[in-house]
Amino acid sequence: MRTIVCEKNNGKLSINKEDMDSVVTELSAGRLIVYPTETVYGLGCDPFDETAVKRLFMAKRRPFDMAMSIIVQDIAMMEEVAYVDDRAIKLVKEFMPGPLTLILPKKPVVPNILSASTDEIGIRIPDCNVALSIVKEFGPVVSTSANVHSHNSPLTCQDAMKDLGPSVSLYVDGGKSPIGQPSTIIQLTEDEMILIRPGSLPKERVEAVLNE
Repeated sequence: MRTIVCEKNNGKLSINKEDMDSVVTELSAGRLIVYPTETVYGLGCDPFDETAVKRLFMAKRRPFDMAMSIIVQDIAMMEEVAYVDDRAIKLVKEFMPGPLTLILPKKPVVPNILSASTDEIGIRIPDCNVALSIVKEFGPVVSTSANVHSHNSPLTCQDAMKDLGPSVSLYVDGGKSPIGQPSTIIQLTEDEMILIRPGSLPKERVEAVLNE
């Protein structure tokens, strides 16, 4: 178990190349990392490594019938794992990077263990330089709050450490999460928008953009 402390310049977090190489090494080896986002700290692994995903479920003590989400860098990376329609693109352009997770039809490359054997997957572009740098270097990463299931979402790296301990190989400490509230989760069906989880982005703002 190791901790990397982020640098902060002009209010923006970053990590150096050596530390980024360590993050990529851990993810490539199927191990778990904790990383900062603007909402709460995330627990992540390689989404395409089913053994790693199973390890994450067990570390979090999360039921296997509850799906996980993925963070990506941009729309192009989003389209690697999901089918993205015009409504989704509209919301991505308006609210991402930011505290919105969209549940979209998944592509076959996404393992069933990650989506709880459904045909959909949650996807988000975080508004955090470090998280974005990680997915830029590595590719899509699993995103779930870095806590034991049903415990409070962690706002600091230390909170995550207390809950998850040595089950995580590498902790990336970026200080306190600025928003401190989980992302809003929206599901887009063929004919409607469904609020799955309230979060820091009000549902009304999402509805207003879709209705424009």
